Amino acid sequence: MNQDELKQAVALAALVYVPEGEIIGVGTGSTANFFIDGLAGMRDRIRGAVASSEASAKRLAAHGIPLFDLNEVESMPVYVDGADEIDAGFCMIKGGGAALTREKIVSSVARRFVCIADASKKVPVLGKFPLPVEVIPLARAHVARALTALGGRPVWREGVVTDNGNIILDVHGLAIAEPARLEAEINQIVGVVTNGLFAVRPAEVLLLGTPEGVQVFERD
Repeated sequence: MNQDELKQAVALAALVYVPEGEIIGVGTGSTANFFIDGLAGMRDRIRGAVASSEASAKRLAAHGIPLFDLNEVESMPVYVDGADEIDAGFCMIKGGGAALTREKIVSSVARRFVCIADASKKVPVLGKFPLPVEVIPLARAHVARALTALGGRPVWREGVVTDNGNIILDVHGLAIAEPARLEAEINQIVGVVTNGLFAVRPAEVLLLGTPEGVQVFERD
């Protein structure tokens, strides 16, 4: 199986976590797109979805899945999304698609985060994938200096503007042994909207696509 086939298999496996008659949270990215396409087959059995990006909202709408604004939703049973990296404790790096802030907000309202990923995304230590940080444009240089002081090498993702009108700094060269601590520390830098570490609230379930099939892991 190639990588797209692994992503599709794991995305379709996540459909069993979707309760009927509910509103669910939906992530962003290539694996999430396969999930959205699969969700179309059960659109008449769910109330609708909250999207974590404009791109996901358009894809959901194209399949006729009702969209809800998060401000209309008090809680959701599940949020389904991919990851750029995930470790053994289900802490993740996300934001390769520049939707990290909305992903973090939407997932925080869900009672369960189901991460769908191909086997290449599971790592012993986070950080080989550059850590995205969403930044207010005015603060780009200031935040870059602060991230450098933390031992990283921030690179401006030029030409990319988030759905919130901000920019992304990708931080290279980190070996993240304490992801929750670093997540909180980076978020304290003035000018940072949020960063792509999902560690303070990690995933509860990991569905991992492998050539041998989809493996299911649940956090203790």
